[in-house]
Amino acid sequence: MKESTRSRSAWIQVINAMLVVIMLGIVYYAFVMNQTQGVMIAAGVMLVGTAIGVGWRYAQQKPPTSAIVEPVGITKLVLLNEDGDSVKEWYINGETSLLIGKRSNQSEVDIDLTESEYASLISKEHAVLNYASGVWYIEDIESRNGTGIQHRGAGSKQRLEKDHPHKLEQGDIIFIANTRLQMK
Repeated sequence: MKESTRSRSAWIQVINAMLVVIMLGIVYYAFVMNQTQGVMIAAGVMLVGTAIGVGWRYAQQKPPTSAIVEPVGITKLVLLNEDGDSVKEWYINGETSLLIGKRSNQSEVDIDLTESEYASLISKEHAVLNYASGVWYIEDIESRNGTGIQHRGAGSKQRLEKDHPHKLEQGDIIFIANTRLQMK
């Protein structure tokens, strides 16, 4: 939430609290201190009007419950074996950039495929996953044996151009050389 919106919301809450205090003062004066029926009726009308106004303003501030739906999207990356079974998982929810490759003394990677079946075909820094504006992208970064994508439901895979990001969706399979990673 922006600072100006937060500050405005705080002021509205202060004003609403002040209105409640004023309403309580009117109730006390009209119904306890003063016994004139005209004052009681006027106070009742003012209280009802103020209550409706405060309630309406409060309803305008709260987002509709339909807007509070958590987005369903890619939350993990799954290493698949030859049969398509899960071998290893990396939870990527909340991340913005992940380096895929093989760990070495000189470099660290986020998705380490050192122990995968086709590790000999994987570059130390093979590809990168980037998250921007609610979308995951993959980019081959000068790997020896290439990176590919098979979009969910597609029959064939496409080889990525180096240093060119490609959009990923849930269910897509990434090929790091011959190693398969699925976006789930």
